[in-house]
Amino acid sequence: MHPCWTWQLEQRIPSRTQAAEQIIDALLAQLEAEKWDSREVFGVHMAVEEALVNAIKHGNKEDPSKSVRVLVQTSPRQLRVEIVDEGAGFSPDQVPDPTSPDLLNKPHGRGLMLMHSYMSHVQYKGRGNELVMVKTRG
Repeated sequence: MHPCWTWQLEQRIPSRTQAAEQIIDALLAQLEAEKWDSREVFGVHMAVEEALVNAIKHGNKEDPSKSVRVLVQTSPRQLRVEIVDEGAGFSPDQVPDPTSPDLLNKPHGRGLMLMHSYMSHVQYKGRGNELVMVKTRG
């Protein structure tokens, strides 16, 4: 059963990282209005920013002819973010573990690790170009 969403933002943004900032700013303002804990807001900010940048840079390869669909929903207890890019997709289990000793100096894979650590639930759907993240308060 889905919670009763009290706020929603659905938008299609161009494949430019600056476009992601509008979504993040609106989301952060909403979480602040709903009096979310500042540590949770920080984690959500990091996870959503990383997910949007991944969709734009890795998914759509910053192709101006492609866009990213974003759906953000909040309820008193939960936040849900859905991000869909037009890229070929990927398999998250094929991304190397960024904490393995030979990869510690490489930046790749850290974003996925961040998203999993800050959000309650992270799931890739479809061919790996659809992401759903959920954060439960508290």
